[in-house]
Amino acid sequence: MRTRLIRTLAAPAGLAVASALAVVPNAVASDAPVATDGPLLSYVVNVRPGHGTSDRVERAIGKAGGSVVIAYDRIGVLVVHSQNPDFAEAVRSVRGVESAGATRTAPLAAQSSDDIATEKVLTAAEAKKAAGQATSAQDPLEPLQWDLPAMKADRAHEKSLGSSRVTVGVLDSGVDDTHPDIAPNFDRKASASCLGGVPVQKDDAWRPVAGESDHGMHVAGTIAAAKNGVGVTGVAPGVKVASLKVAEPATGMYYTEAVVCGFVWAADHGVDVTNSSYYTDPWLFNCKTDADQKALVTAVTRASQYAERKGAVNVAAAGNASTDLAQDEIVDDSSPDDTTPVPRTVKTKDCLDIPSQLPGVVTVSATGAKGIKASYSNWGKNVVDIAAPGGDSTAYQTPAPPATSGLILSTLPGGKYGYKAGTSMASPHVAGVAALIKSTHPKASAAQVKALLYKGADATPCTDPYDIDGDGTVDAVCVGGKNKNSFYGAGAADALDAVTK
Repeated sequence: MRTRLIRTLAAPAGLAVASALAVVPNAVASDAPVATDGPLLSYVVNVRPGHGTSDRVERAIGKAGGSVVIAYDRIGVLVVHSQNPDFAEAVRSVRGVESAGATRTAPLAAQSSDDIATEKVLTAAEAKKAAGQATSAQDPLEPLQWDLPAMKADRAHEKSLGSSRVTVGVLDSGVDDTHPDIAPNFDRKASASCLGGVPVQKDDAWRPVAGESDHGMHVAGTIAAAKNGVGVTGVAPGVKVASLKVAEPATGMYYTEAVVCGFVWAADHGVDVTNSSYYTDPWLFNCKTDADQKALVTAVTRASQYAERKGAVNVAAAGNASTDLAQDEIVDDSSPDDTTPVPRTVKTKDCLDIPSQLPGVVTVSATGAKGIKASYSNWGKNVVDIAAPGGDSTAYQTPAPPATSGLILSTLPGGKYGYKAGTSMASPHVAGVAALIKSTHPKASAAQVKALLYKGADATPCTDPYDIDGDGTVDAVCVGGKNKNSFYGAGAADALDAVTK
């Protein structure tokens, strides 16, 4: 008998949960009074994976004032809501509970807009000019995509566009599957909204809503915009792309419960590669020395490793703080980012950017049009695994004509196109290369795909000295050799090797 992977409780009214989910009885409430005057927060409670949640644990959650929203039994992660300020502390002492922690510091019902703005929307005049420069083998806007030849993707497309049997899951703010460059390659069956930690497919819930961040849409186009005579071309224009919506519309926050849901859903729906161009809010770094943050690290680790065990290669962005992630200590003055940040100094041996620094995840730094580390990109010895185009200011790295912007051009909702830059843009380039490798080697395991990814990367020596603004002052120090260093990891991702080796 197949183990039920996910169970739901107290699902919001009107939401259609996938048929693979089974409802279990409500947690038993206690007659003993518990505090219910705190803000309504979301928590993860981690128990032993693979054996279901015992009645005793569920009763304890109820006694502590918690309501289980969903239980991912296979990985032993429960999503719980509670207004008891002492909920996490209370359930941590329960036998069978390994860790528990709040996933946010802002109440569930009190959120403000923090949308990510588009840097630059492509104008009609720019599009017309680019189309006039395109060859017969190019999509109309491809002349503006300096990033494709930078990683030999244009040459790769002469050999293969990738397989429609390969799907890349975009864990992000949603994908507009009506876009003419996305519609031909969209995988509806593998798509869902994971907001609140509960997967929902009803009413195309994976799409971004009006006024919401266009971040996920830009990422999706970089991976798999179709080579169809329209707009731009993705790194792997023949593969499928799925939307796993994990960023909340009102805030743009990527909370743990949604990220866990995204990885598990991807794993259970045949996704071959996942892309995570974000860090899990509200903590820039989650410290295992903190009881709450330790629980978040455990939950996302279990979910991402479950996806990898099911065959998915997980790719993630290194971050945009121009920081050496391998130094002993880092000052984090932005967390928690959903309420009032409190500056703190974190020890990197204990504190992780998740999911990018989790075991098995491919961590990507960004390069600009000249092929050197982008001005904003994080780096770190034994942290960064590989590098790819993420764009940079033309003041630092100017592309060769006919490209005019040093940023990355890709799809936006509503049939539009626009430029963005960041390690968020570098990561999907690598996800696209991983998808091409999986297309070339359909029986390859996740570990084998990663090995081919690193082996095929173009060795890139340290940029020394690294003075990106040319003011005579070194802006970052790279350490390591040509084949493995803190700026570029194994080197620059190579799409041509992905389809020929």
